Amino acid sequence: MPSPTVKHQRMLVYRNVYDRYMIDLAAVRSLQAVDTEGSVVAAADALGFTPSAVSQQIKRLERQSGVPLLERVGRGVVLTWHARQLVDAGTHLLAEVERLESGLHRAADSIVGQVRLAAFSTAMRGIVAPVASRLVADHPDLTIRLVEREPWEAIDLVATGQCDVALVHRWGHVSIDVPDHVERRTVGADVADLIVHRDHRLAGRQVVTPHDLVDEDWIATSDGTICRQWLVRMHDTTGRRPRIAHESMEFESHLALVAAGLGVALIRASAGRHSAPTSWRSASSIRSRRELIVVHRRSMGDSPAVRAVIDALAECAADTSG
Repeated sequence: MPSPTVKHQRMLVYRNVYDRYMIDLAAVRSLQAVDTEGSVVAAADALGFTPSAVSQQIKRLERQSGVPLLERVGRGVVLTWHARQLVDAGTHLLAEVERLESGLHRAADSIVGQVRLAAFSTAMRGIVAPVASRLVADHPDLTIRLVEREPWEAIDLVATGQCDVALVHRWGHVSIDVPDHVERRTVGADVADLIVHRDHRLAGRQVVTPHDLVDEDWIATSDGTICRQWLVRMHDTTGRRPRIAHESMEFESHLALVAAGLGVALIRASAGRHSAPTSWRSASSIRSRRELIVVHRRSMGDSPAVRAVIDALAECAADTSG
């Protein structure tokens, strides 16, 4: 429990901020982004602003609150104690504002405003692009901003208010953490195939197991990605770790490397094959499914624009699920 002194300091912070006529909510969001991203430059990149704009917003917030919000440590900055109290309280304030706006739009039954959507790379090509194109054509007052991120990063962006909706995936038993104030909805299942060179010893096999692959050179995404974690866990029953020969974040590159005879790969069944070389073959006897999940903050659950985006993603994901 906070001491009386800490409680008194906290009350002073709140009084300095909230007793004023107006608080700059955009500046509070910028402060949240600095806390999440670790620097003003990274926060600006995440928010789509310039570093100068973010710095000016936070300086304005310091003048409004009357307390210092950032302190320099080495080449970076960290939030002061006062700033952390403001971020904690501001998070609730921003959520209430979002609920109010969502309710007003629902009452007006209007699909308007801006929805910031994050998604992983293959979904961006196969699901998000056609969905976004159709939605903005059907709703001229709707703007959709897209950003490509790994699932964990995308969930963090939604949780911290930097994005409104995210389409993420979960392989096998690899878990993803979704905060309590964020809702999740499973919208489909994405199929991945084992891809081998057409002359590979396994190309004609009807049944392939992880034990058949322990001595193979793998082409995989980088360490720390959810796809890489799934690949490692797939080998748990073999007592061996997969032998990663090459790393690439682009699945079309995976296909090109397989076609060159440099290894095997797992790839989403419909991801980018139209532009890939033909010197590979899908060994469809080993398949894995990944769960497709849409997440959004609960405070935006009543927003017609957010609901329209989520429903369109779910419809498209269902159509492309294998």
